[in-house]
Amino acid sequence: MPTEEKEAVAVSPAAPSTPQQIADAYQAVAASTKAASSNFYYAFITLPPEKRNAVYAGYAFCRLADDIVDDGEYGERTGEELDSLERRLANAYAGKAPDPDDSRYEMWIALADTVHKYPINQQHLRDVVTGCRMDLNGATYETWDDLVEYCTRVASATGLALIEVFGYEDERAIEYAIDLGIALQLTNILRDITEDLEIGRIYLPLEELVEYAVSIDDMHQKRVTPEFVRFMEFQVARARKYLASGVRLFPLLDSQSRKCPETMTQVYEILLSRIEKRGYDTLNNRVSLTKFQKFKLISVIWLRRLGIRFV
Repeated sequence: MPTEEKEAVAVSPAAPSTPQQIADAYQAVAASTKAASSNFYYAFITLPPEKRNAVYAGYAFCRLADDIVDDGEYGERTGEELDSLERRLANAYAGKAPDPDDSRYEMWIALADTVHKYPINQQHLRDVVTGCRMDLNGATYETWDDLVEYCTRVASATGLALIEVFGYEDERAIEYAIDLGIALQLTNILRDITEDLEIGRIYLPLEELVEYAVSIDDMHQKRVTPEFVRFMEFQVARARKYLASGVRLFPLLDSQSRKCPETMTQVYEILLSRIEKRGYDTLNNRVSLTKFQKFKLISVIWLRRLGIRFV
């Protein structure tokens, strides 16, 4: 038995959380998701309340794993903190009460309730932590296959957890969720090249940068060369290819849940279009949608569901 599992079961059980504690916990993860100003928040609110709460809890966990690595608060102890995160995750699955002194106490209550309501494989959430852990060794990827491994862990694994909340019966949903995760993560990478360079990370296949004659120094200097434009054209087309595969997921999901990934996907389709319209210059211009634009997008999707379309 792995060390983390031994430590997980060593925790003494306690009385289950009360309905009020659980309700408060879900309110806390909803608030933290909204505060993150994530593109995902505006997709999550299209879900029925119980599923929405579950998604908030799962997102809060994934966000915490990412923050542990990105915030730099733990320094050389970052790996140990990720180990601790995995142990606490195992405790949640084992039905062990979280430590009341844990700063994320409410998140663990919400997550424990979620994983006992929905068949979310613990390995999917562990994969997210593993993907975040990859950043500790310096984020550079030699080939596209190497980058796909990273995207699959940090993004597709999240999608695989989410579809268990959404509900599906056709096993093809798994393949399409993986492709959708790759598409969304690649779009984030193309949008955030400058920000990632500033913290020493290059989430681009080095082999392909060489193939397209794109210099890392040019990217650092924010020089949008013809070579960089061709490279970005290829990457945007690749992201669209994975999106086209990923959207095949929607008809396989429970009808109440489809609006969520539909909204998410449309946000990213708009981001890709804006990258194109700006001449692929994400080095000097970070593309994004305002809160109003995201809300407007959700409104259009809801109205279309009601059969109302705009000319």
